[in-house]
Amino acid sequence: MKIYSVTDPEFKPYGKILEGYDTAELCAAMAAIPQPEGVAYEPGIESLEACAIFSDLRDRAYGGMPIQLGMCWGHNTKLNCLEYHRDSEVNIGWKDFILLLAKQDEIIDGVLDTAKVKAFRVPAGLPVEVYATTLHYAPCHTCPNCGFRVAVVLPKGTNTAKPDYTPANEEDKWMTARNKWLLAHPESAEAKNGAHVGLTGVNIDIKEDL
Repeated sequence: MKIYSVTDPEFKPYGKILEGYDTAELCAAMAAIPQPEGVAYEPGIESLEACAIFSDLRDRAYGGMPIQLGMCWGHNTKLNCLEYHRDSEVNIGWKDFILLLAKQDEIIDGVLDTAKVKAFRVPAGLPVEVYATTLHYAPCHTCPNCGFRVAVVLPKGTNTAKPDYTPANEEDKWMTARNKWLLAHPESAEAKNGAHVGLTGVNIDIKEDL
């Protein structure tokens, strides 16, 4: 699979690089958190939210809206699922990492063909905004031994407990957490746990492309 860079023009429909942020303290704080065996995610982590960049991201990147600063970290090379939110997500990596991305308008009748997915390498410490219309999921590592540590910035409450409601349309059935709509590949653990099977085609694995 071809791996683009977020500095390439191909990234423009999916997101943009955020300029003027000092990420050194945040990267050091991420490095201090032990790696899990597989992949872990926490919506908000106290040691990361204590970094000076937290207020800068809140006030500038999110226009003063309440945010949370958590992390997704571990080892991963597979697609498995794609999700989206009603707003942008900001990612900052401790080391280089890769995002597997597609677009909401490529979903047809509740299904997206994984042939539409593109891979983008994000340099260490570079803040990247992933647009609300961009489908994404767990990052992939570029170093099998190091794994990945990626800060995840979202409006406060995102990815916490799913609201209690009765679905009134098809998209309502895709929600798996607060402000999180998910399309799962049939081979994924999420699909086996009841998530909407919305990905068709190969469950992409970039292991041999690194």
